[in-house]
Amino acid sequence: MRLTILKTLLCAAAIAGVGAAAQAEDRPRSQQAAKPVYVQEYRAIVEVLNKYNEGCKQAKSSIMKPAFSEQATIFGVDANGKLAGGPIQGLFSAIDKPPFRPSPEARSAIVRIDIAGTAASARIDSNDVSGFSFTDFFNLLKVEGKWTVVSKIYHTHAAP
Repeated sequence: MRLTILKTLLCAAAIAGVGAAAQAEDRPRSQQAAKPVYVQEYRAIVEVLNKYNEGCKQAKSSIMKPAFSEQATIFGVDANGKLAGGPIQGLFSAIDKPPFRPSPEARSAIVRIDIAGTAASARIDSNDVSGFSFTDFFNLLKVEGKWTVVSKIYHTHAAP
């Protein structure tokens, strides 16, 4: 009886292994093992996103501006539940004046980056940026060999 159970378990394991291999082939490349090109692209995107993070931390649009396309947009939902935003210049104008101020205590984490060819998306969670906490979602495109943010949407978290 033990032999029958052992054979059954081995057979099930073999079938599961074949199924897992088939699923891996069906998975998009972004979910399969990273290739060197992917690592380079990932690092290049992190570099762009870090410009945004540092600009928030120092409350200087001049630091974050190079991360964005001139045609980029920003949108969120205001305190009344209404859509707010437009051209990215709105972010640059806001970050350079109160209530934003340099925030050496600010902390940000790039939660995820998804890349598909010349398109990517990213999420950043930030705490203590001038007393605010945000979740930002970015869409990026690789234009003329360089990654650039083309849109940002955000959520402002309630103060604790």
